[in-house]
Amino acid sequence: MKLHEYQAKALLRQAGLPVPEGRTATTVAEVMAAVEALGCPVAIKAQVHSGGRGKAGGIRIAKSKAKAKEAAAAILGMILRTAQGGDAGYTVSRVLVEQGQKIDREFYLSVLPDRTSARIMVIASTAGGMEIEEVAASRPKNIIRAEVDPLLGIQPFHLRQIAFGLGLSGSAAKKFTGLLERLYRLVVEKDLLLAEVNPLALTATGNFLALDAKIEIDDSALFRQPDLTAFFDPADLDPLEAEARKYNLNYIRMDGNIGNMVNGAGLAMATMDLIKQARAEPANFLDVGGGATPEQIEQGLRIILSDTRVKGILINIFGGILRCDSLAKGVVAAARKTGLPVPVVVRMEGTNVEEGRKILAKSGLPLINATGLTDAAKLIGLICTEALRKPGSLRH
Repeated sequence: MKLHEYQAKALLRQAGLPVPEGRTATTVAEVMAAVEALGCPVAIKAQVHSGGRGKAGGIRIAKSKAKAKEAAAAILGMILRTAQGGDAGYTVSRVLVEQGQKIDREFYLSVLPDRTSARIMVIASTAGGMEIEEVAASRPKNIIRAEVDPLLGIQPFHLRQIAFGLGLSGSAAKKFTGLLERLYRLVVEKDLLLAEVNPLALTATGNFLALDAKIEIDDSALFRQPDLTAFFDPADLDPLEAEARKYNLNYIRMDGNIGNMVNGAGLAMATMDLIKQARAEPANFLDVGGGATPEQIEQGLRIILSDTRVKGILINIFGGILRCDSLAKGVVAAARKTGLPVPVVVRMEGTNVEEGRKILAKSGLPLINATGLTDAAKLIGLICTEALRKPGSLRH
């Protein structure tokens, strides 16, 4: 679960990290009330789940009330198109208004679990304010890393390594190490997948401030972080993605026309490759999980069909915990309720596969049994050429 900047800063503030004073606003009037309380200059910042907001015009500095009103009117309601958001962009419905700061230096700082090393990785750079990928590509020597054993926790030598690597000394180094220690503890205690501060500013008064913050929470750990569930806003999700969350389905909407349902993230990636090899484009990523129930299968198929761009569906399941007969029952139930307006190719292998195929064949519905990946690819190719969507052609 990704947090907006204002939510991330609220979490940083709770952990004792320094953030600028600010207020959120959803109207120009609310922005002006915040400006009145904070004083000029102010930064007015679009609250969307994307980096690169400044480059796209979503962050503006206003040195007067007139400029603040102008900036608020321009940002609220705009379609913010960033490199991460693609052509669709993000509609800005909320902004964060913050006090302007006199900045001496800017740094990059992040803490995140690293699956490859099974360590907590601390990454820092003197190139604050820039995208870390760009810095890593153009100036790799400016990247400082420290790997922390989670069983031992962050040690004084880790803190000194990062501080000295950033060229900090004296009181600045002392303040920084305390900040980094609190940020590390926040990541561990709150089950965060990422805590990024960019830029971390050293102000003219010698204090650090998190001018921007990005936090991502591990959804799988929310059961033991009930206080963090309050940050979730269904409005931040695509409506179909929000619907899928109700049934514990991993669904991501995409731009293609072939829906797909699988059990396992690796199989999902392979299935999307299969669809592209058939000269089509996947309409979604949908992983129902290894232990999906017939109800989840039914709801997953219903959600796929809710996307009007879908012209066909490929179901690719390996039956283990999720038996093939259970899959078939769920698919048949969903097909009868939806009327099945598009052809569905079902490729399944594993436990009770023959029984599952019989259930599909006896259903009397346009459900097409594929006997292998090659057969499934050929059938998807036929769907793309509309051969299977002609009357009487939905048999195999």
